[in-house]
Amino acid sequence: MKFYIALLVMGILTQNFTLSKFLGICPFLGVSKKLNTALGMSAAVIFVMLLSTAATYPLNILLQKCGLEYLQTIVFILVIAALVQMVEIIMKKYMKPLYNSLGIYLPLITTNCAVLGVVILNIDNITGYAAYGFGFGHAMVNSFAAGAGFMLAMVLFAGVRSRLEAADIPKGLQGLPITLIAASIVSLSFLGFSGIVEGMGLM
Repeated sequence: MKFYIALLVMGILTQNFTLSKFLGICPFLGVSKKLNTALGMSAAVIFVMLLSTAATYPLNILLQKCGLEYLQTIVFILVIAALVQMVEIIMKKYMKPLYNSLGIYLPLITTNCAVLGVVILNIDNITGYAAYGFGFGHAMVNSFAAGAGFMLAMVLFAGVRSRLEAADIPKGLQGLPITLIAASIVSLSFLGFSGIVEGMGLM
């Protein structure tokens, strides 16, 4: 149980995919202008992360048995692309306003390195956390934690950007420069969580 808690804490806080590993920066910067779009994108990413983990974990076992580990990345990308296409079709039919607001960033989940990163990291964790018996359940928890961490980063940054719109920003920093500066400050704030897993004696 402690290991599951450690995976959640690491994925959401200490090893946040966006603010600590700097993965998924494209949607982080592109869709975080409004809270509703940030939440919609985050929910879609969590859904794709969980489904892609559920699909790629057994596929990886099959690839290893066949000696085809070198095809891992290609197979994973194809699986993620198919899942994103499914999410896009569902959102277009049942959540049209959210689909329109997400725009080009929804299909970009296919190339979102956070999604590909979490499925590859799960495979690496089988060896890295062998002492804890890292298995399918742990991989699913790790994927959910990574998605929840992505959502936390998106929601926090959406709040920051709403404040920036009302701020008196010097002309030379308006637009992308102040957005990147704000993102770096938010990511620095997460350094305060480093060591929390060890401090809690979870691992």
